Amino acid sequence: MSLVRVEQSDGIAIVTLNRPDALNALSRALRAEIAAAFEDIRADGRTRVAILTGAGRAFSAGIDLKELGSATSMGGSGVGEASPVSAIEAFEGPVIGAINGHAITGGFELALACDVLIASTRAVFGDTHARVGIVPGWGLSQKLPRLIGIARAKELSFTGNFIDAEQAERWGLVNRVVEPEALLPTCRKLAEDMLSCDPPSLRRYKRMIDLGYAQTFAEGMRLEARESREHLAGVTPDAVAARRADIQRRGRAQQS
Repeated sequence: MSLVRVEQSDGIAIVTLNRPDALNALSRALRAEIAAAFEDIRADGRTRVAILTGAGRAFSAGIDLKELGSATSMGGSGVGEASPVSAIEAFEGPVIGAINGHAITGGFELALACDVLIASTRAVFGDTHARVGIVPGWGLSQKLPRLIGIARAKELSFTGNFIDAEQAERWGLVNRVVEPEALLPTCRKLAEDMLSCDPPSLRRYKRMIDLGYAQTFAEGMRLEARESREHLAGVTPDAVAARRADIQRRGRAQQS
């Protein structure tokens, strides 16, 4: 049985972690298949937006504890081991995290690799790194404070306590919370909205936000000016007019 299912259609790929009996615990084999799945959809060029979710009750319960003591158990640090988080972040289009259940420790880090998080009412988030005697290696210590504030991040990471979907939404960790049966339809509709954008502009915009977020405000402003000049050099008035007409038609259709 494949540990990762990939369903592609109409520019969207749904990538599903498929170890439901193990709560999608991140074994070496699963980590390798996640990395391979995102490398494949990046290479084939058919997918413009990806949705990442889990089969069964959990998004991912984190690193497989049966492998925790091995030298290559954490962070993709083993020799020759691909990092699933790096592969997700290398995908040039948006990645929507459909958080269907528990996203704990390494699973939490996997969720934070996504660009947008939509949570089921059954979603739960927790960082138990310090409780089990390890520290993160996929970015949680840096990403979480930037998303929810340093004090809230410290509370989560220093206690190992869990928060539910509603609290995650209040803290700005997830964009919205929906009923379980609405999770994938909501994510797919969001992906379809993203597909309506100009593909080169969307890819560049994602890169600009990600690169600028890691810099100072002044550096980010310089980056935006540089990227904007480069992009506009290849844009024609006719292309902009055609896109504007598409937007107007879409707006009329939504109002009708």
